[in-house]
Amino acid sequence: MRSVGVLGAGSFGTALAIHAAAAEREVVLWARREDLARSMARDRANPQYLPGAVLPPRLRVTADLAEVAGSELVIVAVPSHGFRDAVRGFLAVHSGRAPVRLISAAKGIELDSQARMSQVAFEEGIAADRDVRFAVLSGPSFAAELVRGMATAVVIAAEEPELATLVQAELSSPALRLYSSSDVVGVELGAAVKNVIAIAAGVVAGLGLGDNTLAALITRGLHEITRLGIAYGGQPRTFAGLAGLGDLVLTCTGALSRNRQAGMLLAQGKSVEEITGGTSMVAEGIRNSLAVARLARKRNVELPITEQVGAILHEGKPPRLALADLMRRELKSEAEL
Repeated sequence: MRSVGVLGAGSFGTALAIHAAAAEREVVLWARREDLARSMARDRANPQYLPGAVLPPRLRVTADLAEVAGSELVIVAVPSHGFRDAVRGFLAVHSGRAPVRLISAAKGIELDSQARMSQVAFEEGIAADRDVRFAVLSGPSFAAELVRGMATAVVIAAEEPELATLVQAELSSPALRLYSSSDVVGVELGAAVKNVIAIAAGVVAGLGLGDNTLAALITRGLHEITRLGIAYGGQPRTFAGLAGLGDLVLTCTGALSRNRQAGMLLAQGKSVEEITGGTSMVAEGIRNSLAVARLARKRNVELPITEQVGAILHEGKPPRLALADLMRRELKSEAEL
């Protein structure tokens, strides 16, 4: 395999495309907006989403999905709410009967259907009469650090071990180490729920509540991720690994975390509209707070931090009151999942 397509020219999609091109793959990067594709192709840069990064010669930028259709591996690096449209559009222009290898880099749940991206890809494959082979890439990985060559480790999960091994071999490099997994459900849910917990971490930081509070939040947040993941068939060990604890710690503590930044703005009294209207970047946890809560209700899973984040985001609950309500909950054993 020598050709890689990337759907989505945001920060992470651009970083993955640059990484693949640096690994001597022929890369086509698709941008939804024609003006962005033109400026990136002309200037060999993406200052709106990834300032300072230079696009290598092997990387071609386009706004035409048909130009990605010949890629042997396609990474879908769009926000979860745009994942279905991107996959549907790509499958519509993909010719031939060879299996389509789709690698999701989205970290979210579809709001209306509560479908994970693997389920969305499967549904769209059936609708387009295409054989879709799916894998998900997740783990602690800021785009700005990956593109600078800083050592990064992530997980590639697929139900077909051969696909996980193939992607692992094609995308690993001295700067990016991929660990394989068969737990697609666990990796997808870990990626989605940690964004909600990261908003809570930003609230904690914004209120100046200290490291004690943050450590407790991360630990109890991991319990929520694990409870929901197991309820939907995820493997417990996944949540102690890169796609669980690793990604949670990074997103809750890293200054580059968009979800943490959203939480800090909430602590300052900003509304959701003010937060989302002032940036082109997407804080997936804002939408995910609703989708994750709905998934939890379907399986009667208790997610108190997620519930309080949802109340702050969508009901206008004061952050300090949300924290007080968490601290007043019924006492229980730590081992109780």
